[in-house]
Amino acid sequence: MKVLVAMSGGVDSSLAAALLVDQGHVVFGGTLRLVDHPPTADAPDPAAAAAALGIPFTRWDLRDEFERLVVSPFTAAYAAARTPNPCALCNARVKFGLLLEKARELGADALATGHYAGIAPASGGAPRLVRGVDRRKDQSYFLFAIRRSALPMVLFPLGGFTKDAVRAMARARGLAAAERAESQEICFVPGDDYAGFLASRSLAGAFVPGAVVDTSGRRLGEHRGLANYTVGQRRGLGFATGRPLYVVALDAASNELVVGADSELWRRDLVAGSANWLVDVPEREFRAAVRIRSRHEPAPATLAPAADGGSWRVLFDESQRAITPGQAAVFYDGETVLGGGWIQ
Repeated sequence: MKVLVAMSGGVDSSLAAALLVDQGHVVFGGTLRLVDHPPTADAPDPAAAAAALGIPFTRWDLRDEFERLVVSPFTAAYAAARTPNPCALCNARVKFGLLLEKARELGADALATGHYAGIAPASGGAPRLVRGVDRRKDQSYFLFAIRRSALPMVLFPLGGFTKDAVRAMARARGLAAAERAESQEICFVPGDDYAGFLASRSLAGAFVPGAVVDTSGRRLGEHRGLANYTVGQRRGLGFATGRPLYVVALDAASNELVVGADSELWRRDLVAGSANWLVDVPEREFRAAVRIRSRHEPAPATLAPAADGGSWRVLFDESQRAITPGQAAVFYDGETVLGGGWIQ
């Protein structure tokens, strides 16, 4: 096949490209310029990684599109006192949206990335998204929102390997990125400085001080702006009461930060809106395992369609800790990702 590999210059995308070359495919690399700030001196170089593999390389400038499709929703979520998940949006709208269109324009048969996930055939030969074998690195959670129609063109060469195996294979091939440390930062937030980034976006309202109250409404102190907090947070609350307190909720309407004991973080239910399905849409209540954050093990639940037609009510068998508005609820049947939605 003719395969476009989305390359960052890091070990995962570099090895993904190398494996596809080994398999005899016609491989070419591509990367996207998504932000205005220049790369740091130690940033990986995707063009050099492609050159080392002897494959052609193309760079596309999608800064305007990225701003509209990912960054603006990110800032809007903070303005609404939600905790956004920009990587899932980027995967759906940019990597497996705009970049997939570029792959088609170049005549590619497939788009490959270094994600730790898999594509497996289902009954009738339809592709399905499945979890990566490395449970520590599984990224299927961040891929739930890609279009079902994109799956036939998607390849995940690393889905069957652990991270340790990937580094070992990269090292054996002499790839420059073999020992490169992974970045845990959001790519468009320099230095991982969320507060500085949001302030630069003139999101002043997210930093207006307000009352910290307990779940009964009793005032305990003052917060530094709701954008500084997320559900489940304990550190950095800025006041002491002699007992552990956690963020239970962020109330944008009243600009109040609601705190409580750990026991008040546990809930059995949520509503997931704007659902995206990678299988046929269920017509009635069904059972699935639901994941509410990337490090959360999918938990058994009953799902039922809500009255609005686009949302799903999730009732867990057992209470889950720190269900966070703005994050994704992703639905699984064993290894298969059925779909998911945004926690309302």
